[in-house]
Amino acid sequence: MPTFICRIGTSDGLIATRTLDAADEESLRGEIARQGHRLFSVQRDEETGPRGRASLRSGAESLVRLLHRRRPVSTEEFLVFNQELVALLKAGLPVVAGFEILLERQANQRFRQILVDIREKLVSGVALSDAFLSHGDVFPRLYGTSLKAGERSGEVEKVLRRYLSYQKILAAVKRKVVGALVYPAVLVGLSIGLITILMTYVIPKFMEFFAGFGTQLPLVTRVVITLAGFFKVNFPFVLAALAVGWFSLARWRRTDKGERAVDAFLLRLPALGAILHQFALSQFARSLATLVGAGTPLVPALEISSGAVVNRKVADAVRNVVPKVREGAELWRSLEETGQFTSLSVEMIKVGEATGALEEMLTNVSDFYDESIGASLQRLVTLIEPAILIVMGGVIATLLLSIYLPMFSILSNIRS
Repeated sequence: MPTFICRIGTSDGLIATRTLDAADEESLRGEIARQGHRLFSVQRDEETGPRGRASLRSGAESLVRLLHRRRPVSTEEFLVFNQELVALLKAGLPVVAGFEILLERQANQRFRQILVDIREKLVSGVALSDAFLSHGDVFPRLYGTSLKAGERSGEVEKVLRRYLSYQKILAAVKRKVVGALVYPAVLVGLSIGLITILMTYVIPKFMEFFAGFGTQLPLVTRVVITLAGFFKVNFPFVLAALAVGWFSLARWRRTDKGERAVDAFLLRLPALGAILHQFALSQFARSLATLVGAGTPLVPALEISSGAVVNRKVADAVRNVVPKVREGAELWRSLEETGQFTSLSVEMIKVGEATGALEEMLTNVSDFYDESIGASLQRLVTLIEPAILIVMGGVIATLLLSIYLPMFSILSNIRS
């Protein structure tokens, strides 16, 4: 019996590549359709053995994933594309015709190739949502699932507008966070640079100067000179150790265990942990509101929303809720039992479930936390800036004092 390599879209929005045996291609298509799946592509494979096929397929998929990670479609490009697509759909153009127009103006060659592939799938009869979902992690799963819900309700344009609104609000919150932390980061960077210059160049010069007088140096000067001598001799090794430590930490951070451990640690940080927790809750509430508003059933919407949450600890809590809700449990009670959701968010979701206004309540939750994040960031930055100035100023003052104290002693001895 011949073997076929099939790229299949499952009913829950996942894309998988499977190797299946069938009498012919027609019977294979029929079997996949009976299972409720969608067949994107099929290729007969008779020359390679099972192990070789699996190896080749795994290698190809790994290469594709690597390329996707190295050259992703930027958020800005994707938002601009969707804004133009919404305008074309509103003007009454068919989707395929709209893609033709957008392809002419697309400067990013990789994005253009992806869009060409999506257009070809549309021409062959594949749904727009399935065409985007077939590209895996290149596009957010939330986007493809929202499109699928829009196709079912016949309101693709409305769903796209809702998704664009979600992304713009999320981008605004991220810009606010980054903007608030720029100035403290610049202060820390400049202070570290100044301390490095003092410890590796300036103070070692004064060591030679003080050695010629043979006087007893103050304790603070002796400590600073010892540290400066150590850094001068071992500076390349210190840099190498820091680089190796940073690389090892970054590599461990990318592992599943490391990511969970770091995210849990971040939530425990004073002040900053509360902001990160609110940001995760806002991400969850807004993505779930977008999916529910688009007509996606609650259980699939919860599964997708968990993937939209950056913090893994909160995302895992949402995933643990999915089987309970599938079995008929109330959403608000299941979220409360995780211990990761605040009483405010639980109460508003409870009201939304009771009144049938879940989307509105979830949007209110995310709006409240977005405003709270802005206010908390402002307070945090207001406290951080003087704290950084005091700490770094104290360190630099100590270094300068270690230089000037012996000079005062030497001048006193000369005068006497």
